[in-house]
Amino acid sequence: MENENVELDERKVKILDAIIQNYLATGEPVGSRTISKYTDLNLSSATIRNEMSDLEELGYIVQPHTSAGRIPSDKGYRFYVDHLMQEKNREVKEMKDFVIEKTQKMEQVLKQVAKMLANNTNYATLVSTPAYSTNKVKFIQLSNVDDEHILAVIVMNSNMVKNQMINVSEQLDNETLLKLNILLNTALNGLSLQEINLGTISKLKEQAGIHSTIVSDVLDTLAQTLSENEDLQIYTSGATNILKYPELSDSENAANLLSTFEEKDELLNLVTESLSDDESKGNGIQVYIGNETPVQTLKDCSVVTATYDLGEGVKGTIGIVGPKRMDYENVVDNLKNLKSQLDGIFDKPKGDS
Repeated sequence: MENENVELDERKVKILDAIIQNYLATGEPVGSRTISKYTDLNLSSATIRNEMSDLEELGYIVQPHTSAGRIPSDKGYRFYVDHLMQEKNREVKEMKDFVIEKTQKMEQVLKQVAKMLANNTNYATLVSTPAYSTNKVKFIQLSNVDDEHILAVIVMNSNMVKNQMINVSEQLDNETLLKLNILLNTALNGLSLQEINLGTISKLKEQAGIHSTIVSDVLDTLAQTLSENEDLQIYTSGATNILKYPELSDSENAANLLSTFEEKDELLNLVTESLSDDESKGNGIQVYIGNETPVQTLKDCSVVTATYDLGEGVKGTIGIVGPKRMDYENVVDNLKNLKSQLDGIFDKPKGDS
C-alpha cells in the first residue's frame, strides 16, 4: 500500500491512458510494441517496457498468465476515470474561458463541441452557430425613390439591415410618408416576429387606409428579414458513426444520411424547428423520434437537440443523430452538460454596468 499515493509523471499517465484505451477498444492485453506505435509518445519499446514494469509494480496494470501483454487493474481503471473526469472538466472550463475571451473564435469552439460530442456518444452530431433568436424591430424608414418606388429600410436590434424596394402606383408626398413611418414604428418597434400577430397587422392596415398594400409589403419584408439566418452555419462531426448501426447502414439509407450531413441544407430545418420548439416549450432539450423529425432523410433515426442560450437573446442548437435505439440517457446527459457550460456566457455578471 506504500505506493498508493505515488504521483504518476506525465509519461506514465500517457502510457497508462494508451494501455487502457487500447484494451477498451480491443479487449486484448496490450504489449509495449502496440504502445510504441502511438506517434505522440515517440518512445522506444525498451523505455515503454520499463515504464509498464513500473506501472505494474505500482498496481495500475496486471499481466494475465497467458499473455505477454498487460491489462488495467481496478486501480488503473479508477485512475483513468478520475483522470478522464478531470480532463473533461478542464476541457469544458477551457472551452468556456475560450468563448468568453475569444468570442470571434466561436467557430473553432463549436467545431470542437461537435467533435467532442461525436466521440463521447458514438453518434453523428451537429452544432449551429449562435444567432439572435429574438431579433426585434429597431427602426423602419420609408423614403421616396422615384414616381413608382419607395425604399423600405428595416433595422433590427442585432443591427442587421434590410433594404427593400416597394412598388407604388403613384408617388407619395412627404406628409403621407411621414404618417406611414410614424404608424409603422409606433406599432412595430421592439416587436419580434412571434409578437406581430394578426390583430396588429389588421389594425395597421386599417389605419393605413388606401396605403394598406404598402404596409403589407413592409410586413412581408419584415417577416423575411426576421426569419433569415444569413450567417447561420452548421458544423457536423461523426457522420460515419451512423454506419456502425446495421439498421442505418444499408446503401441507400447510408448515402442519404451522409449526404444530409455533407450538404447541411436540410439540417437548417432541424435547427429552426428546434429553436422554435424551445421557444414554445422552454425546456431546452427536444427529442424527435422517426417521422417526428423535420428532416425526411432522418426518418429512421432519433434526433435529440438542445438549445444553448449564450445570453442577450443569442441562441443556437446542438444536436445528436443516431438510431432509434440510441442511449437516450447518455445523449441527454451530454447535451445538458454542454448546454449548462454554454448558457449565459454573454450575460454580464451581476454588479457589472
